[in-house]
Amino acid sequence: MAARLLLRSAFRAAKTCRAAPVPALTRGMAAGGIPTDEEQATGMERIIMKAMQEGSDPYNMMKPKEYAGSKVDPHLVPSITNKRIVGCVCEEDNTAVVWFWLHQGEAQRCPSCGSHYQLVAHELPH
Repeated sequence: MAARLLLRSAFRAAKTCRAAPVPALTRGMAAGGIPTDEEQATGMERIIMKAMQEGSDPYNMMKPKEYAGSKVDPHLVPSITNKRIVGCVCEEDNTAVVWFWLHQGEAQRCPSCGSHYQLVAHELPH
């Protein structure tokens, strides 16, 4: 009997009260959704992202371009000073690294294999 009364009262309540329609699910941000990485980036991260979009590599994160290593087309080595130490793996399967100082000016040769390297000026983005 109690079950019938509860069922009847629930049925009457459903007839008289109309529930408001539930709005469709939307994305989290009111202005058009979740912001992209470019929209969220600030500070140094934003500077790096803009530089990468323009095609430059401010912190040498990408693989360096390959050069012939000849006197005409030497390997370019960026540096913020007028000299830098360079390591050359002269042969593809060699495990030893030949280290030498590279100074600003004309291209210099590796003392072991003869590949040419040239120092180029590099400025930090900040």
